[in-house]
Amino acid sequence: MVPKKMRFYGLRDIEKIPQLEKLSHQQIFELKTIAQVLPFRTNNYVVEELIDWDNIPNDPIYQLTFLQKDMLEPQHYDKIAKVMNSGATKDKIRSAANEIRYELNPHPAGQMTANIPIDDDEIIPGVQHKYRETALIFPSAGQTCHAYCTFCFRWAQFVGIDDLKFATDESKRFQNYIKKQKQITDILLTGGDPMVMSIKKLEAYILPFLQPEFNHIRSIRIGTKSLAYWPYRYVTDKDADDILRLFEKVIKSGKHLAIMAHFNHWVEMTTPIVHKAIRRLRNVGIEIRTQSPVIKHINNDSSVWKRMWKDQVNLGLIPYYMFVERNTGAKHYFEVPLAECLNIYRDAYKEVSGLARTVRGPSMSANPGKVSIEGTAEINGEKVFVLNFLQARNPDWVKKPFFAKYDTKAGWLTQLKPAFGNSKFFFEEELKQIIEEKTRLFDLRRELSSTTGNAV
Repeated sequence: MVPKKMRFYGLRDIEKIPQLEKLSHQQIFELKTIAQVLPFRTNNYVVEELIDWDNIPNDPIYQLTFLQKDMLEPQHYDKIAKVMNSGATKDKIRSAANEIRYELNPHPAGQMTANIPIDDDEIIPGVQHKYRETALIFPSAGQTCHAYCTFCFRWAQFVGIDDLKFATDESKRFQNYIKKQKQITDILLTGGDPMVMSIKKLEAYILPFLQPEFNHIRSIRIGTKSLAYWPYRYVTDKDADDILRLFEKVIKSGKHLAIMAHFNHWVEMTTPIVHKAIRRLRNVGIEIRTQSPVIKHINNDSSVWKRMWKDQVNLGLIPYYMFVERNTGAKHYFEVPLAECLNIYRDAYKEVSGLARTVRGPSMSANPGKVSIEGTAEINGEKVFVLNFLQARNPDWVKKPFFAKYDTKAGWLTQLKPAFGNSKFFFEEELKQIIEEKTRLFDLRRELSSTTGNAV
């Protein structure tokens, strides 16, 4: 197979995308304006092989990768457009964009404080440890992607504001922390996208976990969109074979290795190159699990999910999670109410075989944990959502069903009210104590670091 050379398109390269000749001058201006606030990047594979340019702007992959005017609230769009039209300097445009960004809840669910571990009075950069058994690692070399999803809940990683980024430093403090935390069994490399890293960088992050001092680590996961946005990474890129050899080494060491593949629409799984990439990964023993949120304008249709799950099973993939779009960034544009998410899940789920019913959801990755909407029920004359923790800050909360008033408009856990006249959900008081204590320790350590001049 002839290698394909990657070409990125960012804000400065918009005019170089020949397919955009189909757009009006106003549409181009709107794209450039939104891209001052939200990150924009695509590549030649997405543009040439995934988007149906005869179906613009409704094509799902176009919506997934090209920014639309309504992805900003009207007051935010008008503010940045006014600055753009005034002929302002880059610094003034950036200042206005940053003001808007901080209003978009850039890091939801306690990511900036409550999820970050402290060890020996040191904040451990580039790690989140929210659930007892699982630690997330944000490699410093993996803080970008082959293309940016317009709905991405980690959009703040890519806009050039240092205090909104998660990334490891070069001190290996994250390894020392994980080495001591024997309750951690699973490592998840995330970002950005770890698969933008070179083979040398991947080895530097992965191979240490094969050493005896990390025997408590049983599984290594890699969260990536690369199979959808650049499957050549595993087929014709210059280090594709080296990557497969690295993965095979991990598996032969006795560790479980899983690709957590982000597929948002079945179109992403239709090209010959993605089929070949999947085969090559599976041939070395890698397990590929799939996940996606329900996203308005892209996949808020049960027929899309039914086909996506069926195609995934046919390709040997394991449907894993249906998420609810997080409350950050352009959520107002992509948000699907919880009741509708549940209907989409149920209507698709009932149309697939048991092999596809490994998928869990709809799940909210909220502050207390991963909350699944199990269904609805009528109890004592009251219609309710039946909810469950799949993961939780306190493991004792897991699989303890709780109930919320049925609400057709609610789009997130914080918009739900407890059923049966209760004033709080069962976990709320303890959650408050957990968050307050973690935040207090984090703020104290950050204050000490700034006083002593030590970097956090």
